[in-house]
Order: sequence, then C-alpha cells, then structure tokens
Amino acid sequence: MDRTMLTELCRRQLQLCAVQEGETLVVLSQGSERADYADAFLYAARSLGANAYHMRMPEPGSSGSGAWEVGASELQNNPRAVEALEQADIVIDLIFLLFSKEQFAIQRAGTRILTAVEPTALLARLFPTKELRERVEVGHELLAKASTMRITSPQGTDVTYRIGMYPTMSEYGYTDEPGRWDHWPAAIVFTGGADDGVDGTIVLSPGDVLLPFNSYVQTPITLTVEQGFITDIRGDLDADLLSSYIRSFEDPRGYGMSHVGWGLDERAQWHGLTQFPGGMGMELRSYYGNVMFSIGPNNELGGPNDTPCHLDIPMRGCDLFLDDEPVVRNGDLVVDAMRPTSRRG
Repeated sequence: MDRTMLTELCRRQLQLCAVQEGETLVVLSQGSERADYADAFLYAARSLGANAYHMRMPEPGSSGSGAWEVGASELQNNPRAVEALEQADIVIDLIFLLFSKEQFAIQRAGTRILTAVEPTALLARLFPTKELRERVEVGHELLAKASTMRITSPQGTDVTYRIGMYPTMSEYGYTDEPGRWDHWPAAIVFTGGADDGVDGTIVLSPGDVLLPFNSYVQTPITLTVEQGFITDIRGDLDADLLSSYIRSFEDPRGYGMSHVGWGLDERAQWHGLTQFPGGMGMELRSYYGNVMFSIGPNNELGGPNDTPCHLDIPMRGCDLFLDDEPVVRNGDLVVDAMRPTSRRG
C-alpha cells in the first residue's frame, strides 16, 4: 500500500477515534519496526489539527527463552516515557503493550490507546464500522449479564466457565472513550472465568488455531481443565509442542485459563494466516462465530495472573451457551442482533 493510501486509512481511523483539533497524539514504536505506519499516523493526525509526535523506543533485548513474552517492553525501564504517554489524549501503539503494567498506567490516566500491528491489507479489508461496533456491543451486554458459559463441540469439548467475577471486554477496532484500549482490526467480546471456576475438557481439532504459533492444529489435542488450570495435555505432535511451549516459561501460572469469548466479523477469513503470515492473527480472533479461549495471564481483566506465557486459541464449529441459552451454534451466531443484516431471520 502506498503512503497516500495508508495515510488516508489512518486519517479515517483517527476520525472514528474522535481525534480533535488541539489533542495530543503520540505514535509509539520500537527500532525500525512499522516506520511507514508511524509516518502515516503522524501525517493523518496533523491533517486533523492534532498535536502529534513520535516516541521511538530501542529494540527490546532478548529474554533468552526464545518465546514471545507478553507484558514486557522497553517502557518498563523508562518511567519518563510512560509519564509523557500519560499526558497524551491518544497513543497509537505499534509495539503491542497489552498485559503490561505500563499500558494499564497509561489507561488509568485517561489516555485512549489504539494498537495497530497487523499488515496494511488487513487493516483495509477489516476496517472498523459503526454497525459492527453495535453488534459487538450487543454481545458485550449479553455476556456481562451471564453467570455461566458452557462450550461444547462434536469433537468432545465440554467445558464450563463460572463468569461474572471479571469485567466483560469488547474490541471493535477503534477507541473514542477516555482510558479505553482497542486493536485495529478486531471484533470480539470476552471475559474471564473465576480463578478456580473453569472445569471440563477442551478438544482442539485439526484446523483450529494456536496463537502466537500462528499455525493450524494438525493433530487433535485434549486438554483437561480443573479449577481454572490445565492439568493434562494429551495428543501427538501438536500436544507435545503446546506442552513444550508452556513448560519453557518455567511458570506454573502458564497453565491458567484466561479470557474466553467469540468473534463477530463476517468479513474475516479462516485462511488468513496463510495470507498474512507476519500478522498477529487478529483476523482469526475476530472470525465470525469462532469461540476463542486463552491460556495464561488474566491481569488485563484485573486478575492476579501476570505470567508472560500467553496463548489465544480460536476454534470453529463450537456451541456456546450463556446461562444455558445458545449464543453460538455450530460456529454460527444465533442471536439476531449480533448477526449482520444480510444474515438476520
């Protein structure tokens, strides 16, 4: 995508984010990553009359584990940089700060944060809309009222989450409210189970997705979950890889069950990982009717688990029930207000 087109895309995004004349916008990047994104957002912000500047952090040092550790960035060593971000009206995060103490501090200051790390073609194709936001907010309202979530599948998944202890979160691809974080692109709702309140069996089938591996499951994986923690992982190669990854963090909290929810973007494609191997898999997370559960930290929701070991696992073809009422059936949303107009009964 050429610079003019990317700048226009970013300008439209900042308009959704309600960026106003005189506001302060900071683009946060590291090293040489996404320099074209930084320039596009700066030009776009200037066209809207905002005061914009670029904060460029050094490349992060290696942890030595060889694994992707969430919640770690160079900001943790630079409190003055955090203070500057707290003074901004909006931060464009080109690093991925989620799960970090620094992001939470910036949000508490009232600064809104937009993360944008996916490939440009995906930013364009899954550009957020107000109609999609409305459908996401319907899901948010339903989930926030529920006390139990049960997920089943023909392959043998049958797991129950006791919910309501942690807040419900929604992502629809832009942020126009003080202190709110969102991810461009995104269309998901989720919450977390009670720390000791997730029990049952989850069977991952070929075609389900392991993130951040950015790979499709090839051989079935059976997870046993008891009182909020995975107690057994069985299967062949994929099960071995998953077990090895979690063990590499040497942190038993890596087996904890984190957030859980479903996707709502009918434009998302399940084969997205083959198109955009450099992305983070937001297309799979947002895929219409997918059910996604996560392993590892729940501090994003206010929980105590801040392990750096994190996996998101979107699954297809599941049923999801809130207080025994169906929300997803065989990978299709059955609540009419969450369906796009073309799919409503």
